Amino acid sequence: MTFSDEDIYEAVKHHLPTVNEYVNSHGGDIKLLGVKDGKVYIELTGTCHGCSMSLMTTKMVVQRKLRELIHPELTVINVDGTPENALPEEGLYIPEEDRGTEESEEEEEESLWDKAKKVLTKGKKDEV
Repeated sequence: MTFSDEDIYEAVKHHLPTVNEYVNSHGGDIKLLGVKDGKVYIELTGTCHGCSMSLMTTKMVVQRKLRELIHPELTVINVDGTPENALPEEGLYIPEEDRGTEESEEEEEESLWDKAKKVLTKGKKDEV
């Protein structure tokens, strides 16, 4: 029996809090980016992002536990900015309800920050 990317995504999303306990204990977090062709794409964030042990954490903690919980052949890729660990250019499965929520919050925070900078900058110019 084969599983669809949608099935895998939902299973990973369901089990991620359990897997995330170890990463959280080290000041990090796991962000589920999507699934393509049975491969799970994640991003380690917090103190785990860019850590020299992130590859080991991905394979020996995240992938190992998800294989136990979901399927023994599951592959997990930590998207870390290197070409071999990049997101696929197209076809990544992400449910509609999980798309863009963080980006829109970041854009909103950024625009609030820009507004604050303008107010602060304006006050300094008036003083000079």
